[in-house]
Amino acid sequence: MTDLMPIDELRTLVEPGKVLTDAASLETYGKDWTRQYAPAPSAIVFPKTVEQVQAIVRWANAHQIALVPSGGRTGLSAAAVAANGEVVVSFDYMNQILDFDASNRTVVCQPGVVTGVLQQFAEDKGLYYPVDFASSGSSQIGGNIGTNAGGIKVIRYGLTRNWVAGLKVVTGTGELLELNKDLIKNATGYDLRQLFIGAEGTLGFVVEATMRLDRAPRNLTAMVLGTPDFDSIMPVLHAFQGKLDLTAFEFFSDKGLARIMARGDVPSPFDTRCPFYALLEFEASSEEVANEALSTFEHCIEQGWVLDGVMSQSQTQLKNLWKLREYLSETISHHTPYKNDISVTVSKVPAFLRDIDAVVAEHYPDYEVVWYGHIGDGNLHLNILKPEHMDKDAFFASCARVNKWVFEIVQRYNGSISAEHGVGLVKRDYLQYSRSPEEIACMKAIKAVFDPNGIMNPGKIFA
Repeated sequence: MTDLMPIDELRTLVEPGKVLTDAASLETYGKDWTRQYAPAPSAIVFPKTVEQVQAIVRWANAHQIALVPSGGRTGLSAAAVAANGEVVVSFDYMNQILDFDASNRTVVCQPGVVTGVLQQFAEDKGLYYPVDFASSGSSQIGGNIGTNAGGIKVIRYGLTRNWVAGLKVVTGTGELLELNKDLIKNATGYDLRQLFIGAEGTLGFVVEATMRLDRAPRNLTAMVLGTPDFDSIMPVLHAFQGKLDLTAFEFFSDKGLARIMARGDVPSPFDTRCPFYALLEFEASSEEVANEALSTFEHCIEQGWVLDGVMSQSQTQLKNLWKLREYLSETISHHTPYKNDISVTVSKVPAFLRDIDAVVAEHYPDYEVVWYGHIGDGNLHLNILKPEHMDKDAFFASCARVNKWVFEIVQRYNGSISAEHGVGLVKRDYLQYSRSPEEIACMKAIKAVFDPNGIMNPGKIFA
């Protein structure tokens, strides 16, 4: 065995054909949705068991070869990019739902289970997995845990970490840890489970997750409201939050709506042109609740906060209204956008957006800017679209200068440079805008405990 080259030795640890080195595979599995970094892995390995993952990690330690985890590769921070000869560990074949406990309302998943598959499984059981986003058809549970994914239902249901009952992880030494053992109440010291949620694979790999489910919502209903300016969105949020238990509160700009309308496959919500739009969702569990929503809508009209609006009357209309928001990311991706995912506390959002918008408008007056986000939880998505005539590298180089200005504003508002997409390669050099030197030192010390040889997704979160 010792005479074999490292990749040849790696082939012996998994099933035949489960190590790929061809150019097409390296290109496909070496990247995520981020387009700033050229993928350059040395190999792709597909484990099927926990024991194989452990063997791969021990092999990597023995040869000092870095490993990068790969799930659905839908991330936007280059956390799953292998750009420096790393071996990519893909969890595509660890994609089974292993167990379901009706009494505890929990599901045991392998890391490669696709989000939408878990959502459908829950629905078939009369239950609900509420963490939802546009990439639910391809994102994987392991990746969601690695980035603590949020999405469109955070205002009511919280982030991925709120739905993880227990984890099995393989650390950077190849050790298998079972964390929390699916308990609801556990007061026995440090909750190591939480360290691995949002760690982007830098401490170890999730090899099994027990996910909590919830009751299914009843008669979900959506409203899309057009507002005269961004400042009007927040009083609209407060008005509806005071009357209804919202499951979502999203926003998008007129430029975002224009891009969706240009597709030709999504109906317009109404004819009135508005600078900004809010999409809210709630359970219309009774006629009384629906009437309360209409009454609140009329109040917002009277106050001048809303210019026009529509409320879904069917499942089809509900889905069409959601397309106005959910299709945005994919629609603008064809224009090679510079994306920034940032957050502040909800009360600071209007002033925060104004400050950032002013900086971008001053320095890049000729670039098209599309705003959208999960406004109900203070999460804004800034998207600057690449002009058609402009070279991609030149565009990203020009946008990189935006980062410092945007993140200085984030720091001033005590916000986060990454609300839900992680840090990865894209934002690692800006971590100090959200974390103190003391915090970063603690984070590095924690990594050294779980990954003493630095083989687990190196260069991500911090250099």
